[in-house]
Amino acid sequence: MSETPSSYAGRWVARVRGQIVAQGGTPEQARRASQSSRHKEPPEIIFMPPTTPLKFSALLDKVRDALPDVELYLVGGAVRDALLNRVSLDLDFALPSDGIRTSRRLADALGAGIFPLDDERDTGRVIVTHADGSREKLDFATYRGDSLDADLRARDFTVNAMAVDLKDMSLLDPLEGAADLRAKKIRACSDTSLSDDPIRILRGIRLAASLDFEIEPSTRKMMKSAAKLLPKISPERLRDEIFRICAGPRQSDSFRALELLGVLPHILPELSALKGVEQPTPHVHEVWEHTLQVLSALERILRILEGDESLILADPFAGPLVARLGMYREKFAAHFSQSLNEDREARPLLFLSALYHDIAKPQSATKDETGRIRFWGHDEEGTKVAAHRLRELHLSNDEVARVETVIRNHMRLHYHSDQKIKKGLDPSRRAIYRFFRDSGKAGVDLTLLALADLRGTYGEKLTQETWSAALDVAQIFLENYFERPEESIAPPRLLDGNDLMRELGIAPGPRLGELLEAIREAQADGEVRTREEAIALARKLIEMIQK
Repeated sequence: MSETPSSYAGRWVARVRGQIVAQGGTPEQARRASQSSRHKEPPEIIFMPPTTPLKFSALLDKVRDALPDVELYLVGGAVRDALLNRVSLDLDFALPSDGIRTSRRLADALGAGIFPLDDERDTGRVIVTHADGSREKLDFATYRGDSLDADLRARDFTVNAMAVDLKDMSLLDPLEGAADLRAKKIRACSDTSLSDDPIRILRGIRLAASLDFEIEPSTRKMMKSAAKLLPKISPERLRDEIFRICAGPRQSDSFRALELLGVLPHILPELSALKGVEQPTPHVHEVWEHTLQVLSALERILRILEGDESLILADPFAGPLVARLGMYREKFAAHFSQSLNEDREARPLLFLSALYHDIAKPQSATKDETGRIRFWGHDEEGTKVAAHRLRELHLSNDEVARVETVIRNHMRLHYHSDQKIKKGLDPSRRAIYRFFRDSGKAGVDLTLLALADLRGTYGEKLTQETWSAALDVAQIFLENYFERPEESIAPPRLLDGNDLMRELGIAPGPRLGELLEAIREAQADGEVRTREEAIALARKLIEMIQK
């Protein structure tokens, strides 16, 4: 072999009399390759370090120090990310035995928490919480199979089937995962990788989106073939992978790939009906393509508001967006940090809402007397369709309620934008109060979704005038919510039901609640400011009813 030593960086080589005669991804591969050409000469097998040292979490050195006598390998995503010059905060380890016992030993050494994950597979988890509140997760699992090589070959994709030996930090790559990383290719580890565990189909699509890689043709064929096995997967595992797709980048591309590979009918069957459903102007896309465009627009909007400079410079609509809503960047971050479930974030739930926001358009489509297509009631009907699917996926009641609220109210801001464009009218304080009364915290999600929906509706035909009007409306709603909640969102209560019954001599009942709500609306509108004015309004309303 004439290559220079740097040609073998990150590989195992076989040397005979100082000359490199073979190479491979593991010591055994290099040895076998050497024996095929130099079978009479025993080779020296050595690892050629990468030209640039791999970077890992600082915790890895603490693991090595705490477990010097344990045969232990870092595997999976952390190795892949290191080869891509990224640092992963989730570390997965494989070892011959005693996964839970080893994790407990490390937890004791680090003063960290320990959680047995799977007694049958002898898997334990250590969670290290840092001073700033951030957490790192370390999982310890015994081999799947009788060796590390068998364990790696039983994994999903080659880019995840590499390991680093913690004793000498050498790389073990039996399936050429590093070469696939360089080629930006997602390839299944074996012909049965996807049929063995069909959830890997979703994982592969998510991985391709997050890395901006291509799924190679034979793996795509395996995905199509194994898709019919997805109904056998537990709802919880499906839910978690769908959430990870919604939490990652390029959500639109991921769901497009799921549709093209025939996966959607087996996991989110309602979405298939959206394809080919035509819409009237100003829509430029049929419903399925519109939905994908909304997902893409929502991702862009959130990234711009989070400060993504590349998008701010490249998107002609980014400047006005930042000018109107950029001051709420920290408010948005705080909003999405308030998770509705300790295991799942709130941000991906917004993308799930966007995915289902027009889900009832196929069954609600009608034509009016002029032949124009209408979708009367698709917002209300859509809440039922989405809620059913989310309950099937075992989301929490709070999560289902949030999505229902978003879908039910997703047309309301469009009305106010139209009023702004056609009549120059801003939303009234009463309208703002009613909007947040009906949507609560989901009103923030609704505002962002409305902007994405607008871009998905008009596409390249969106004008700066239309965009500016929508931003004006969004700013008014968010300004009231974030900066003046006591004025127009949740005015302080001036009196309660007991006060009204005592002052007006009325009995308990639905009317009492209606009067209190009318007073709150009047407060939000600036008509009522004192307790006396509240009582006077209630008395006036009762007199009107009695006439």
